[in-house]
Amino acid sequence: MIKTPKRSEDGSDPTQGWDEKKARSTVQSLAKGFRVLESFTAENDELTLSQIAATADLDPGTTFRMLNTLVDLGYVSRIPESRRFALTLKVLDLGFHAIARTDLRSIVRPILRGLVSETSEAASFAVLQGADVLYLERVRAGITRLGVDIRIGTTVPATQTAIGQSILAFLPEQQVQKVQALTPTTPFIMKPHALERPLAELLGQIRDDGFVLTESLFTDGLRILAVPVLDIDGYPVGAISIAAPSVRCTADELKNRALSSTLEAAKDIGKALEANGSIGSNF
Repeated sequence: MIKTPKRSEDGSDPTQGWDEKKARSTVQSLAKGFRVLESFTAENDELTLSQIAATADLDPGTTFRMLNTLVDLGYVSRIPESRRFALTLKVLDLGFHAIARTDLRSIVRPILRGLVSETSEAASFAVLQGADVLYLERVRAGITRLGVDIRIGTTVPATQTAIGQSILAFLPEQQVQKVQALTPTTPFIMKPHALERPLAELLGQIRDDGFVLTESLFTDGLRILAVPVLDIDGYPVGAISIAAPSVRCTADELKNRALSSTLEAAKDIGKALEANGSIGSNF
């Protein structure tokens, strides 16, 4: 659950005294809205406006406006023939999205660990999110650092990275065009070799091969092998990537050593997601 600042034990407002820089980078009305939502508990699932105002430490006018907004958005409902309010099931959607991601990571993690054990290289799993790919799991090979700041939660542009391209190659053309029309959330400078081939041609090659093996499109000295994770209908629900220092192996050596294991890991993840009922395009 997203936590917002509440009154401290002495009754003071923790938001008071925030420096000017922090005040400019936060939206206090949003924080107040979450304080209204957090007023509801299992013991107090129906509350009046005055009770909510007291619990959230807001004045009645602000509470009234917040409640009206949350009712319009569908997160709060008015109890008929009463002056009480309650949370709707729409609030659960936020939690379910987080739970789904957690379930997905628990499925992927042991498979990536096995892959790293077989290849002795770092492995990652990512999913498409708008114009980006979002890294949901990453397993390093020992204590080796690759000189790239990729961690769980990192986003990179889908069209400009090997792991993203391995997903796009198996999407319908209309969806690829939609992704291309979106703006990535992360500033990104491609390496020169990333522009050598038109994207449509590159995706076609990846689709034919079933994988992509290339020099990293944003980090020097790193070679990337990426394989899509497909569902039973051949739809890409994510992708696995293997990252290896270029000085340690050639492209052919990485392919011979890791491709078969990575393809098998992708199949295992796809089967596990299907069995778990977690497959979907909304991850």
